[in-house]
Order: sequence, then structure tokens, then C-alpha cells
Amino acid sequence: MRFRPCIDLHNGKVKQIVGATLSDRLKESLVENFVSDKDAGYYARLFKEDNLTGGHVIMLGKGNEEEAVKALKAYPGGLQAGGGITPDNASMFLDAGASHVIVTSYIFHDGRLDMDRLKYMVSTVGKNRLVIDISCRKKDGRYFVATNRWQTISDFEITRRNVAFLEEYCSELLVHAVDVEGKLKGPDEELLALLGDCVSIPATYAGGISSFDDLKKVKELGSGKIDATIGSALDIFGGHMPYKEVIKWFMEEGI
Repeated sequence: MRFRPCIDLHNGKVKQIVGATLSDRLKESLVENFVSDKDAGYYARLFKEDNLTGGHVIMLGKGNEEEAVKALKAYPGGLQAGGGITPDNASMFLDAGASHVIVTSYIFHDGRLDMDRLKYMVSTVGKNRLVIDISCRKKDGRYFVATNRWQTISDFEITRRNVAFLEEYCSELLVHAVDVEGKLKGPDEELLALLGDCVSIPATYAGGISSFDDLKKVKELGSGKIDATIGSALDIFGGHMPYKEVIKWFMEEGI
């Protein structure tokens, strides 16, 4: 279990938001937990200094490409890039320094997994540099991949069989628990247990982590296989969990 840092970008700013409030149509509904006065490069350099690898920079909508590239260039090979990634723009982010690109909406097209698009994405960037985002929302007691900034719920359910299928096409998985993302009320324990049972390749969980007890839950429920991202709860993003203490916890207890 590793600590995977994150940089979330919205309207050209580093932010922490309540994920379920993202919407093009209802902009006034967006709930922001934190808006930084520092640019993405600052956080990338911080993560580089602390030798934190495998993190990600996520572009939540248009107008974030410049900041994302700034972060990638500040920490070459240390961050993955996601948000609006397609075969047409993937090379730009890889050339800028991304270790991997993260894809969701391009392959989960029109509410379903588009195999032609998935295969084309793999042929363009290579399986070893591709992360598939299976961030999900709960519907009728089951979890389904959510796309288009988590507003569209696809028909792709998170099951052992479906996860195993996707693992044949990528090197890692990223999972935001959208229903608890940014709410600081603890992780989605049911989803964590499901992921711990399903995944067999590196996978990162994000959503709701707000204490060291929550980190213990991630470790236990995820069977030690699931890495963790912390956003709004970190003091560097306006929260109460000391960033340096989090790093220390992972060094001592995360493995």
C-alpha cells in the first residue's frame, strides 16, 4: 500500500472539490473545499522532493492543460495525467513528462465500454503506459463506472469478471469513490472491500479519507493491495492531516 499524491485542476487552478457536484449545467452547485494560491508546479516539486511516485494530475474540464503540463515538466516521470485524454492528445502529455495517461470517458463512450476505442487507445500509448479510471457511483446497490466528470453513470459494473477483463488492457487502475469524494466523512468501505477482492494489478483508491484510522481501513479492507490518495483532508490542501505525518505513516505502516 502506497501513498499516491494528487493534483486536481479546475478552471486553471489547483482545487479540492466535492466530486459529485461537478456539472456543466449547474455551475453554481459546485462545492469547493479548497482553492490554492500556488500553481500545479509547486505541488509537483513538493512531491518530487519527497520522492512520492505514481501520483496523478487530473484535469476537471477544459482550460487546465497548461497547468497540467507545468506539473508534468516539474516532475518528469513522477505523475500520471488524466482528464479528457484521447489518442489525439495523449502523446502531448507523455512527451511533457507523464509516466502514464489515464483514460475514462473516451473508452466508456455513450454509457458503455467501447472496445474499438479501448483497443485504439492501447495501440496508441501502449498497455504499460495506460491507466484505466473506473471511478464509480452506486446505483441500486451496485457500483458502475461514472464518466463525463462523474455525471454519467455507464452500464459497466464493477465486478471481479469486469475488472479482470480491463486489467488485460492497462497497467494500473484508478478509482474515485464519487459518492464520498471530497466529503471528508470516511472512505466507501463496501467499495474498498470489493476492490480488494477484485484487483490483481496496481490500483489507487480516492474518496473520503480524512484520518489515519481511515487509512487503516483502506489497508485492511483493500487487503493491502490498494494504494491511497488523500485530497481535501491534507493540510497542503487546506485540511487537517499533516502532509509530512501522512508520508511517515505510509513509511511505517502502509507496507
